[in-house]
Amino acid sequence: MAQATTYGTAPAAVPRPAKEPWYKVLYIQVLIAIVLGVLLGWLQPEWGKSVKWLGDAFIALIKMMIAPIIFCTIVHGIASIGDLKKVGRVGLKALVYFEVVSTIALLIGVLVGEVVRPGAGFNADVTKLDAKAVEKYAKLAADDSVTGHIMALIPKSFFDAFATGDLLQVLLISILTGVVVTGMGQRGEAITHAIDTAGQIFFRIIGLVVKLAPIGAFGAMAFTIGQYGIGKVIDLAWLVGTFYVTAFLFVILVLGGIARVAGFSIFKFLAYIKDELLIVLGTSSSETVLPHMMTKMRRLGASDSVVGLVIPTGYSFNLDGTNIYMTLASLFLAQAVGADLSFGQYATIILVAMLTSKGASGVTGAGFITLAATLSAIPNNPVPVAAMTLILGVDKFMSECRAITNLIGNGVATVVVSRWEGELDTEKLRQVMAHPVSIGTDISDHAPEMEPSATVAAASPIPAAAR
Repeated sequence: MAQATTYGTAPAAVPRPAKEPWYKVLYIQVLIAIVLGVLLGWLQPEWGKSVKWLGDAFIALIKMMIAPIIFCTIVHGIASIGDLKKVGRVGLKALVYFEVVSTIALLIGVLVGEVVRPGAGFNADVTKLDAKAVEKYAKLAADDSVTGHIMALIPKSFFDAFATGDLLQVLLISILTGVVVTGMGQRGEAITHAIDTAGQIFFRIIGLVVKLAPIGAFGAMAFTIGQYGIGKVIDLAWLVGTFYVTAFLFVILVLGGIARVAGFSIFKFLAYIKDELLIVLGTSSSETVLPHMMTKMRRLGASDSVVGLVIPTGYSFNLDGTNIYMTLASLFLAQAVGADLSFGQYATIILVAMLTSKGASGVTGAGFITLAATLSAIPNNPVPVAAMTLILGVDKFMSECRAITNLIGNGVATVVVSRWEGELDTEKLRQVMAHPVSIGTDISDHAPEMEPSATVAAASPIPAAAR
């Protein structure tokens, strides 16, 4: 199968445009919007709550493009590889990496929970907890099971996965389509060309939508502070602070160590994806930057085929921040209600969390549902699901940290798997890491940057020799 073009890949020789004034830089606009949103929600809570629709509208605009972008990217990635054995090899390496790092994240959550004991002395009275506040989460968790997970993979129809936006279902139909297209020979090349073109259209739409990120971040932060108030964070500051510090140390020590072995600095990597990190902070959803994260990983030197498989798959299977939250929050709630967990119950929390975290794709609230499912599965149920009301008010603040940690973990995973597969452009990686701020493009910089004379030739997924 012919190698197709990569969305948003820029030749190194193309000169960068002149530096924009600071007030036009997207990440600065987002940072200002977050500060203004916090101030509005704090000083005028009712006004803050009234602008919630701004954040919801921005996330909805992004989410409407996620399913088709993942479909085009995965089908394009599999078809461009042209070797199903290689596709399986890359997928297996990615899944092995995901499970190892996810297990480390779960164990770190348990370790920190036992050492710091953020819920000790809370002395919550279970009989006085308002179970109705978390009733909807408990109901969703009750439907969560191994059989339910398997059945949830299968959409009602091919197009139902796109209508519902279920990432696991989109992954399934994308892989099946990519496998079939790969075996269609020259007819498959025409299909790959059409899918490649559609993918470029979707990326350009995302490029337009993402310019609204400051407005979305403003609305989301104003609502969060207006609805829950800074006082909620102060009341449970020990838990929130413990989670943020744990996630930070996980990124610096665990992911940083992995990055060092892979040949780059985690600090320079964070500087390179600063735009995406701030947008996720403002919107509390890592899905808002999925397309442009893929573009940036390609520009970092990761191969197109690995990016097309690892990033979308990681959004369902590599959720480091969610895993830390699951075990740490479970131990906090157990300590808060005075429950002593046995070794078997600890093991159950870890094993169940491995399952329930899959498919929590970084959308706000997904972590809270998976936490309810985990608590429900603990033998003898020493921690009632109603105890989750204790952290309901601050879960939104922790969801931002979950999404950011998940995003960083998927970026590091992409580089590692690409190097593991022997398809990492180490020279490009070295150049980008040497100047991450100047080379790393703004998230709105989505279009391919090509020399005018090369535009026509590069636009086709079929090499010149084959045309």
